[in-house]
Amino acid sequence: MKNQTEQLEKGDLEAIDGEILEIPTGQEIEISDEDEITKISPRKEIVKPIANHKSQIANQKIYLLLPFLFLTVALLGGFRIGAADGAFLFIKPPLVALIFAAILLVLFIRARLIRLEGWFSEDFSSLKNVANGAGLITLFFASVQMFNSLLPEQGLPFWTVAFCFLWVLVMNLFAEFDTKKLIRSLGAMFVLAFVVKYLILANLTAPVSEGFLQGILQNPTKEVLTYILDLPRFSSATGYIQFFALVFYLISLFLFPPETEKPRSEFTL
Repeated sequence: MKNQTEQLEKGDLEAIDGEILEIPTGQEIEISDEDEITKISPRKEIVKPIANHKSQIANQKIYLLLPFLFLTVALLGGFRIGAADGAFLFIKPPLVALIFAAILLVLFIRARLIRLEGWFSEDFSSLKNVANGAGLITLFFASVQMFNSLLPEQGLPFWTVAFCFLWVLVMNLFAEFDTKKLIRSLGAMFVLAFVVKYLILANLTAPVSEGFLQGILQNPTKEVLTYILDLPRFSSATGYIQFFALVFYLISLFLFPPETEKPRSEFTL
């Protein structure tokens, strides 16, 4: 090795003429050196299958699991069970729930929890852009039904909780922005609204009676509060259904990726 280095410095090494052979990727290369034959196996492509497997898992989560969870939340968010006959009721969302959901999506985009350039791009195929748009639509409808689930149906409690929702959303929208603060405030808002509606207000609702006078005699306090606050009477099973709807929604937000794929234009210099 030392002699070769000295010869290289002096320029005494002989130049070797030869031809460059092109060998297909799937064939072995044979190099003969007098009596010895050395076989060099082609390099196996390992990184590509692993990348394809990860891509398939990500696509299954984005285009199968998350839409399923969001549609489940959208379905459960409007369900109520009547206290009188146990009938299934589907409550349509109020207009204010759509406004709150739109503000929530704006907050997600502003917090970079949703990066639009990673969801829609000219580099993506039309099918991918349409599928990504459908995924964001399911997120919007799930958010609408989540507000529908947590807002009281009518009366003074509806406007009180709606004002609290509006205050939290607007404060996060126009205040000095902090992603961690946003996540904490939204989580606290959803949990507190669930506690108020399904633990506090639900216990103030009087059970269904045959008449107002009989209800006054049996449960005077609850009957008066139900009449004054205009609280609807639902079965206790409604709270269990909405609890799972809230859990599914929070899990979906945790699994929701900021982007589906980086456009190829971001990698070009």
